[in-house]
Amino acid sequence: MLDRAKKTSLTPQAYRDAMSRFAGAVTIVTTDGPAGLRGVTVSAAVSISDNPPTVAICLNRNRDENRWFADNGCFAINILVETQIELARAFAGEGHLDMAERFALGTWNKLATGAPALAGARTALDCSVRDVNLVHTHYVVMGEVMAVAASEPGHALAYLDRDYRAIGGSR
Repeated sequence: MLDRAKKTSLTPQAYRDAMSRFAGAVTIVTTDGPAGLRGVTVSAAVSISDNPPTVAICLNRNRDENRWFADNGCFAINILVETQIELARAFAGEGHLDMAERFALGTWNKLATGAPALAGARTALDCSVRDVNLVHTHYVVMGEVMAVAASEPGHALAYLDRDYRAIGGSR
């Protein structure tokens, strides 16, 4: 039987270094509603179920504005293509642009929930918030996918070894 009471000597930095080797799709998650307009670049988005279609995103609690995703009750996961690297950088905070300036860099549509869906994204998943959990340093937000918009496949934008990389594409 596994002894779960043992403490690990793993440091946060060692964990971050290990996770940097884990390739993740680069997404901009967005929300809009009474709490306000917000968008952030994340690679922590995952499919949970297809019946009903459910996804989860993880947002750092160090930014109070990340509560807006739950407060607005909606979000969109915009899966980026390689040509959208500058958007990824802007929504990650590079250049210290305010939110209006970040959104001005792209063309945005609204699908079912009112969350901004990026025109030209590889895929946009428009979601209604179903559950929010606090897990240590992050909010884990689960959403039911209410609408999907897809563009031409192109090369997906991934984050690996602390750098952006193009992968895949149409055949």
